[in-house]
Amino acid sequence: MYRTHTCGELRESHIGQEVTLSGWVHKTRGLGGMTFIDVRDRYGITQLVIDVSKNPDLNEPAQSLGREFVISVTGTVIERESKNKKMSTGDVEILVNKIIILNKSEIPPFTIEDNTDGGDELRMKYRYLDLRRNPLQKALELRHNMGIQVRNFLHNQGFFEIETPYLIKSTPEGARDFVVPSRMNQNQFYALPQSPQTFKQLLMIAGYDRYFQIVKCFRDEDLRADRQPEFTQIDCEMAFVERDDILNMFENLAKHLFKSIKGIDIDYEFPKMQYDDAMTQYGNDKPDIRFEMKFNELTEKVQNKGFVVFDNAEYIGGICAEGCATYTRKELDKLTDFVKRPQIGAQGLIYVKYNEDGTFKSSVDKFFDAEQLKTWAEQMNAKPGDLLLVIAGIKNKTLSALSGLRLEMGKRLGLMDNNKFAPLWVVDFPLLEWDEDSKRFHAMHHPFTSPRPEDMHMFDTDPGKIKANAYDLVINGVEIGGGSIRIHDKDLQAKMFKALGFTKEEAEEQFGFLMNAFKYGAPPHGGVAFGFDRWASLFAGLDSIRDVIAFPKNNSGRDVMIDSPSKIARVQLDELLLNTIEAKK
Repeated sequence: MYRTHTCGELRESHIGQEVTLSGWVHKTRGLGGMTFIDVRDRYGITQLVIDVSKNPDLNEPAQSLGREFVISVTGTVIERESKNKKMSTGDVEILVNKIIILNKSEIPPFTIEDNTDGGDELRMKYRYLDLRRNPLQKALELRHNMGIQVRNFLHNQGFFEIETPYLIKSTPEGARDFVVPSRMNQNQFYALPQSPQTFKQLLMIAGYDRYFQIVKCFRDEDLRADRQPEFTQIDCEMAFVERDDILNMFENLAKHLFKSIKGIDIDYEFPKMQYDDAMTQYGNDKPDIRFEMKFNELTEKVQNKGFVVFDNAEYIGGICAEGCATYTRKELDKLTDFVKRPQIGAQGLIYVKYNEDGTFKSSVDKFFDAEQLKTWAEQMNAKPGDLLLVIAGIKNKTLSALSGLRLEMGKRLGLMDNNKFAPLWVVDFPLLEWDEDSKRFHAMHHPFTSPRPEDMHMFDTDPGKIKANAYDLVINGVEIGGGSIRIHDKDLQAKMFKALGFTKEEAEEQFGFLMNAFKYGAPPHGGVAFGFDRWASLFAGLDSIRDVIAFPKNNSGRDVMIDSPSKIARVQLDELLLNTIEAKK
């Protein structure tokens, strides 16, 4: 028997028992004739004691142990003299009478500690070692528990978990597909699903009125902290529902997860925010409402005063940073440099200090006197001691820059507490967005999103103004997921394809199977898909989804541990009738 107990199990109630543990050597410490060894598994750490005066035969194996050796030990549980309250097993230790080295280890390339000395790329290369660290084990345990709670909740609500195919047809909407060549159907390709969208709609048509799946999805897009080329969705669909039925169901799922995973009771209805309000007040469609600092537009108030930056701007807006009038010129210069970064995109930053004595000091004192600056302060609900930060320019770019500035100030002022959660629904997105390059509309969500009933008449007159019957769940500025009521009528779906620039032939080629299914009695239906990785990382208090994924890719989409993607053998290419060409440098 390799073990009678785990390394996190023993307590004072086990004192006097003979036990066997197996695990990895975490640390060794020699003190005279005594050797102390910490042995670790995923359940915890237990201290071992080897007393050479009582058992001299153990001296040699004890001295030969190194970090990450795999060992099995047998001994008696005794009370620990110097107890360690930080360890769950800190009241006891094992007086060892037998030790077996099961496997030796080379010195690991980084320390297997909570705060490791290994960089990201090194830890990714040796991910199997990184996964031994407690923070990753806790993150994966949280993810595991979330999966169980999601399944339990949806099962109790009458949902079926139904698997859908991974090898599907490529469609032109959304991000790039990952494609898979077919050997049996030469010169033809499968695509890996970006989501099971059409299949879950087909399941509604088939009569399975409550479907869900915790499913892998694939998108060939540029990566960042909350993106991976393969990611996991909690994918759900319901038939015979309207928007509020969907929101109520999955708001309750969210509340269930908050309670079961984080121990947080949310006893209020999640607020709903119009997409247009989110954009004008926060500058993005996933606002972080843990703190206020909403935008205030100043365009009409400050133009035509001789300040060319304002006079030439389409939009002028600002935020009020409470209590920041004491910012130094150096701090303000750093903020200016921040908003000028390419990812923020502002041309500059105007500041107004509303001093505690009621006076004003600004970077535009030459153009605006104290009385005028006071009207700015009134417009922005500022009080003495506050700092006004203003950006001007093209409207959309300025709103985006203000959003970046607002979040930066939120961080600086400690307003983004990871232990505080502020969920909301963002609703009534635009159905379509115009692409200037292709000179046509694209679906803001996907081509199967239904317009709001009151907007359907605008398909023929002004499709750009149609609002979608769509919604996103946002928590702490993170888009956890979203969905929509779907189109279930073939004539309306044909109108949607026409608005997106599809010919009848193109629509038939790409989505004929779905259009045909609509002919056989499609019920009203809608659904939602949550980013499981994002939700898990948010609950774990992590900035990146990589640490809630066992084997993630790096920012270049590579698995540096197994060295993938890689070239394949010539014989495989020949079977698929494929050739490769060298990329141009």
